[in-house]
Amino acid sequence: MPRAVVLVNTDVGTEEEVMKKLLEFPEVREVHLVYGVYDLVVFIEAPSHDELRNVIVTKIRRLPHIKSTTTMIIIESSRR
Repeated sequence: MPRAVVLVNTDVGTEEEVMKKLLEFPEVREVHLVYGVYDLVVFIEAPSHDELRNVIVTKIRRLPHIKSTTTMIIIESSRR
């Protein structure tokens, strides 16, 4: 299954609200509130690359209070 990491910038003070909305999407596997350049790190998964793109473009990027996103498509993973 195609997976991606989406780095999200939100309006100030809306991070937790956006986090809750993101978790309503079945394709969203994890959401992390972080300090630094980005406000949220979102891990998503979808059955195809087209559906992955659709989640990012029509669901995530259109949520209120999201200022910008940066997407990284995962091509290979390993774990300890």
